Amino acid sequence: MLKVKSAGLVTSAPSAGSFPPPEHFEIVLVGKSNVGKSSFINAVLGRKSLARTSSEPGKTRTANFYLINDSFYLVDMPGYGYAKTSRKIRESFGPLIESYLEKRNADFAVIHLVDYRHPPTSDDIRMHELIRSYGVSPVTVLTKEDKLKRNERAKMYGIITSQLGIDEDEAVLEFSTQKKELIEEMQNFLGELICSI
Repeated sequence: MLKVKSAGLVTSAPSAGSFPPPEHFEIVLVGKSNVGKSSFINAVLGRKSLARTSSEPGKTRTANFYLINDSFYLVDMPGYGYAKTSRKIRESFGPLIESYLEKRNADFAVIHLVDYRHPPTSDDIRMHELIRSYGVSPVTVLTKEDKLKRNERAKMYGIITSQLGIDEDEAVLEFSTQKKELIEEMQNFLGELICSI
């Protein structure tokens, strides 16, 4: 299991030129603006306010590098697909994520957070395809699991995995900040991921 001894924000990078040196393994989080990335970070790391949560989606406009245990980075990419964010700003997010995938000279894994409650948006589908186009098999995390009943989860699981074209060898995990067992499962998964490097 991932045991967090230290965690801190190292830099908020508005462009690839601002990324820190690739000295550590990196776990990259991507997802639409209101999918719950900040809440995911805080819950998994056991920190109440390391990543800022906001009632207004689309606030994160930089790639935020959190150094965990002085051994790996958790990289929070800007959320995509928020309609009230200006088109110019929205369009700057894609190149930031794409430049990371294309040019980052580091060992990394990508976690794609998707809202369990709804079918994937066109932006979700495009993001999944973009990640895979660089030869990276993303880990899909279905957030807000506690908002659905069991039969609803089964239905949405099938819809999401089908529409994203998820292969059998791609990892898919359920997650909720309200369920201790799902937080621990995610910590176990991340711990094993880091140990496998």
